[in-house]
Amino acid sequence: MTTHVILVARAFGAKGVFVEGEDFQLAKTIYNVLEEWGGKSYFKLEFVSNPKTLVKNWKEKGGKVVHLTMYGLNLTEKVSELAQINVPLLVIVGSEKVEGWYYYNADYNIAVGNQPHSEVSALAIFLDRIYKGEELNISFSDARLLVIPKERGKEVVRRE
Repeated sequence: MTTHVILVARAFGAKGVFVEGEDFQLAKTIYNVLEEWGGKSYFKLEFVSNPKTLVKNWKEKGGKVVHLTMYGLNLTEKVSELAQINVPLLVIVGSEKVEGWYYYNADYNIAVGNQPHSEVSALAIFLDRIYKGEELNISFSDARLLVIPKERGKEVVRRE
């Protein structure tokens, strides 16, 4: 699931991700994607040992924290406000194991619907609404592999 969250973050315009703990296999997978599909200079993967310290430091430096949770205020009610924020956003996603601390220390608790759903889909929808669909036009200049859009079939071109 973590790999999918990271892939969505990259593809939908996030500048990077923080992951609690260390996972060398995960890092290898993501670095391979960055090598082949691009984004090495744009997208960062960083492992952190204490995510609460990350949140505190983020806020101390003037950033805002958005926690995606089905228990929050609906995204449709807050998307205009969120899109106007001109400081770095830290978006927290997790499963049912997210500690209550995050609910009280996030600047925004935002729901993409108030039903159980995937954090992958919540992140994709959140980023899509924030970037107003423009993230779908992202192209990475360092990509070795490029998809040539086709109505039928699939075509991938390799650049060297």
